[in-house]
Amino acid sequence: MTRAACFPLLVAVLFSGAWSALVAAHGGEDHTHDAAPAVTVQSLDPRALEAAAARRLPDGSLFVPKAVQRAIGVRHSIAAIGEMPLSVQLNGRVVADPSSGGRVQALQPGRIAPGPAGLPLPGQRVARGQVLAMLHPAASSIERGNQQERLAELEAALAIAERRHTRYLQLEGVVPQKDIDAARDERDALRKRRAAVAASVGTAEALRAPVSGIVGATHVMAGQVVEAREVLFEIVDPARLAVEALAYDAALAGTIGAASATLPDGRVLPLTFLGGGRVLREQALPLLFRIDTRDAPVAVGQPLAVIVQTRGSGAGVALPAAALVKNRAGATAVWVRDGTERFVLRAVEARPLDAATAVVTDGLAAGERVVTDGATLLTQVR
Repeated sequence: MTRAACFPLLVAVLFSGAWSALVAAHGGEDHTHDAAPAVTVQSLDPRALEAAAARRLPDGSLFVPKAVQRAIGVRHSIAAIGEMPLSVQLNGRVVADPSSGGRVQALQPGRIAPGPAGLPLPGQRVARGQVLAMLHPAASSIERGNQQERLAELEAALAIAERRHTRYLQLEGVVPQKDIDAARDERDALRKRRAAVAASVGTAEALRAPVSGIVGATHVMAGQVVEAREVLFEIVDPARLAVEALAYDAALAGTIGAASATLPDGRVLPLTFLGGGRVLREQALPLLFRIDTRDAPVAVGQPLAVIVQTRGSGAGVALPAAALVKNRAGATAVWVRDGTERFVLRAVEARPLDAATAVVTDGLAAGERVVTDGATLLTQVR
């Protein structure tokens, strides 16, 4: 159960604890015939009830007892203003490293057949040069007939050339050596032509892995007919992945200092800037980052928010990203501790510093105590 789900239950438990303490003297006894009046909610001390639970005050601030603060894990830090790097958030997606990923495509139309080890499955590790499947070229009956006719002509010409070469060898010394060499060369050329034509008649083409890695995706089944240039297999190296982000400022590529991304579970993924193109794609400049974490739990095509730090700087207060909440107007705000048990919601201006940290540029003064843990739970107090 999360802290947010436990908060209403905690308030109920604290309220019931105060109630039990006040009515404990009356538990388990029958006072039906007593002259003393029954204990009602109106007869309880309101101060005892108010002290047992957190509540929102008329001015919008919160009163949160210390016991509730400890239960929901409220923590704070002292705001310190300093020079922070300027950062920009970009939309990115995971891509395969161009030097370690590869695709297997069909060079010609044909029918797919399993390789020596069968068709590879997604996630299966393969080695460079490994046969993944066989492609039987697709040809019409007329094309096959023409190839067979040409093959028969070449076989007849080869037979004549071989007999001529054999006869010249028997007449060596009578027939000039140049004629013997010419007959031998003609025979060898016809043999090569016959082998090339025979290979094009019903011979399957082996589809091999261009790189080593794991099979990221398969798009074929046994017996499937495919067209030329169709992608059949995609191979990626999970230890060498990259992130491609789109920047709408062409000058950003020359000012990047550091970069990171956030995983769905909240973990930070460090990135290293590799370079940026100089050709716009959808009115944006593509930037490429390498994922420094080996075997990161991401998949090719997965969208990620990339935080890029530039070489510029500005004044601000660094806070965990979890300290930022939304007020009723939908603006960014933080909880500021005003005293021991009072908290005030303060609207601020903030920008991301990296995947786990934000910088408040306006709305906070140095020395103020800002809630860093439990801010979301404080927002749920009514």
